Amino acid sequence: MASPLLRTVTPSGLPDLVREAVDPETEVQARALVNQVRARGEAALRELSEKFGDVEPGQPLLLSREELKASCDALPESERSLLERVAERIGRFAKAQRETLSDLSIQIPGGVAGHEAVPVETAGCYAPGGRFPLPSTVLMTVVTARAAGVKTVLAASPKAAPVTRAAAYIAGADGLLLCGGAHAIAALAYGIDGLVPACAVVVGPGNRWVTAAKKIVSGSVGIDLLAGPSELVVLADGTADADTIAVDLLAQAEHDPDALPVLVSTSADLIDAVNARLRERIAALPTRGTAEASLARNGFAVLAKDLDEAIECVDRLAPEHLEVFVEDPRAAGHRIKHYGGIFVGEGAAEVLGDYGAGPNHTLPTGTTARFTGGLSVFHFLRIRTWMRIDNLEEAQGLVEDSAALARLEGLEAHALSALKRRLPPA
Repeated sequence: MASPLLRTVTPSGLPDLVREAVDPETEVQARALVNQVRARGEAALRELSEKFGDVEPGQPLLLSREELKASCDALPESERSLLERVAERIGRFAKAQRETLSDLSIQIPGGVAGHEAVPVETAGCYAPGGRFPLPSTVLMTVVTARAAGVKTVLAASPKAAPVTRAAAYIAGADGLLLCGGAHAIAALAYGIDGLVPACAVVVGPGNRWVTAAKKIVSGSVGIDLLAGPSELVVLADGTADADTIAVDLLAQAEHDPDALPVLVSTSADLIDAVNARLRERIAALPTRGTAEASLARNGFAVLAKDLDEAIECVDRLAPEHLEVFVEDPRAAGHRIKHYGGIFVGEGAAEVLGDYGAGPNHTLPTGTTARFTGGLSVFHFLRIRTWMRIDNLEEAQGLVEDSAALARLEGLEAHALSALKRRLPPA
């Protein structure tokens, strides 16, 4: 009898998924690439892009919006309409997010203080271009930046397929850089004279060199997150459908051999049934090799004694994607604290989120969902604070407290600055 594709572990033997987003060797290699582009600009970008096969010799490094439109116009109507529908859903959700954040003003002694949410001026949006074209990621990143109000948005994707170019146009990109890896991130972060403006924010998932480069440039620009291999945890009880779980886990496993497909269940019978359905389903899967490698290397099932213990396991895993297939999925979902994106009930397939239900599919991995969320309009916004003193007489208590606190810290010039606003006695 063949061994199960998902090995079973106990809650006490739950693997630790906390991991460094970037290994030291990759970071060293990426830094060398980033430094080349920063020092030598377009010449280095072209050398590296041709070396790594992003572009052919003599091919343009950047496609203009007009060139992206030509790719869009050449698409079959069915594909163009599909991209437009998905972009509309993503944009509607992102604009609703933006509307939840309002400008603020409150009274302070003698005046008013507040904040305003203002978009960055330029954003760079990266989409991988490896084994599969990922127009969905172009839509997720560029549409979200536009919904935030960013004035200039550049996309980047190596070996960009026609559908990826069309997606960049539909999403609203001003141009598409046909480069990938650490050198593309460096170009977006630091700019290339006459080619690419320096971006205030660089977002989007990628391979380990992309992630390493984002870590390196993050001191100079804003980034969204350092994403690792994709993750899916399915929380299920005995009422769940084994075949649905199997195909959802395979959808995750076919991403790449490092993907993490996990089942957490209160039912040993369900775990056995899911393993049986995995065997049957994977036999006919075109991406079988990748999926099998992912399941063998990283996949596992956790058998919990009850729902309470299962939820504890999910919170320890803090997964990128979480599907909840239990008798009362809403109630269970509200009890879980740590995840990047949650999909409640068997109708809410994680792939529906991948492909544009609305929420973004760029999400935290490696348990970083404990302290951060996924890409959103908020990554493209700055919260700028302000204050104004209209009545200095009413602000005298604030003046005195500021001076006193400055002297507690030994900063006499600070105290003097505050006391310059002290009014003489009446």
